[in-house]
Amino acid sequence: MRRWARRLLRVAIGIAALFIQFELVGPDRVWSLIGPADLGPVDFKTLQRRTIPNDALACPASLCQAKADVTSPEFTGSAQDLRQTFTRAIAGEPRLVQVAGDDANLTYRYVQRSWLMRYPDTIVVQFFDRADGHATIALYSRAQLGKGDLGVNLARIKRWLAALRDNAKTATSTP
Repeated sequence: MRRWARRLLRVAIGIAALFIQFELVGPDRVWSLIGPADLGPVDFKTLQRRTIPNDALACPASLCQAKADVTSPEFTGSAQDLRQTFTRAIAGEPRLVQVAGDDANLTYRYVQRSWLMRYPDTIVVQFFDRADGHATIALYSRAQLGKGDLGVNLARIKRWLAALRDNAKTATSTP
């Protein structure tokens, strides 16, 4: 076997050994050395976006002072109804755990981990009653690690809003 091929094989074996060790120790334990997976609550009215591009925000036009990536739609029904529909809509999301909930303020926090490396992202969701029997939602998804997220957080909030629209029988088309 050629010398470069042996080196390449050693590198591949080393990487495989590190990955196996990572899985044996447990990604949750490894990433907890950096800090807790749950990055904590946010106040949508005073939210300041990160300076690095590893977050995404969906917010009703009049609620957030921070620039939203997506304007949240309004739905027919109460904020409590919308919350129940939302819970059903995201039930199939993989590696998702609800880590906090405030029923009085209809605010909930989730941690969702990536498939391979189990990187944690924190998602804060809040539901709001609007005029005329409508409700809306605000979502803020942010990564714990990295200077970028390859669009994962924006894709997540778009996917969750699409699932919410699909599950809400009485959704309006108000953006």
